[in-house]
Amino acid sequence: MVKTSNSDLYDTIIIGSGPAGCSAGIYARRAKLRTLLIERFAPGGKLLNYERVENYPGFPEPIAAFELAKRFNDHVDAFGVERLSAEVQQLDVSGPVKRVITSEATLETKTIIIASGAAPKTLGVSGEREFEGRGVSYCAVCDAPFFRDQDVAVVGGGDAAVEEAMYLTRFANRVYLIHRRDKLRAAQDLQDRLLNNDKVDVIWNTVVQEIHGGEGGVEGLKLYNKKDDREFNLSVQGIFVFVGFSPNTHFVPAAIGTDEKGFVITNENMETSVMGVYAAGDVRSKNLRQIVTATSDGAIAAVSAHRYIDENSRLWS
Repeated sequence: MVKTSNSDLYDTIIIGSGPAGCSAGIYARRAKLRTLLIERFAPGGKLLNYERVENYPGFPEPIAAFELAKRFNDHVDAFGVERLSAEVQQLDVSGPVKRVITSEATLETKTIIIASGAAPKTLGVSGEREFEGRGVSYCAVCDAPFFRDQDVAVVGGGDAAVEEAMYLTRFANRVYLIHRRDKLRAAQDLQDRLLNNDKVDVIWNTVVQEIHGGEGGVEGLKLYNKKDDREFNLSVQGIFVFVGFSPNTHFVPAAIGTDEKGFVITNENMETSVMGVYAAGDVRSKNLRQIVTATSDGAIAAVSAHRYIDENSRLWS
């Protein structure tokens, strides 16, 4: 059971159990810090939305994303990190004792490591919310089997969009990749695999204007080709959206600086604008969001938290 009395002050509380949170937990416990890891859903974070990982050092053969997430969290448990399943609702970072207000309890800690990740962005078009779960999806690994032998669309041009489009070809009859530009942003090897797949058609310079359907779910899309300045319809039974991510920072107070997109700003030591508060992984403002950079961020954040506690022990005496 998690206690909340002043005598039971945590050294650090980590928000999120993805690669960044797991790495932070391991390094915090190696430093002998009393550590609590809070996860809103299942342990693993955004990793659980993908099928496999093929660019994490040490795994020359692709590893199932679920298996990698499990290994990360098994490692955390082996080090004795405490866990709490709850949603973080608010942070009080106004004093040396930080407070994490969750759906289950109010917790007190010397430091906080925000590793809450990011959630998929939506298109914001008519029909998207109406048909979510009835043909509109943000996770091919989760929902692909529901579209066996059907026609589906994938929206996006980055690594995630291309990887998920390739995964969908195992189930769908035809996969349309809709991209607003005339060039993909995905890694070249992923592009090559996609463009050489007979089950994939790429629709360039095009955006989704509307998702329409009926009681049975999605039936088609209204599209607009920016280059040709024309509207047209595409008949599909599903649409998978991969157009980027928004940070999970709804609980982060204004005192903690964020960029124009809401990602938490840190320095190279993962320190935020508030002493004793750190951010790591996809929630942080940075150029590259990958598993390997998230684990690095988490390690640095935990080491920085340990240093801060050692240098400021008088604050809690």
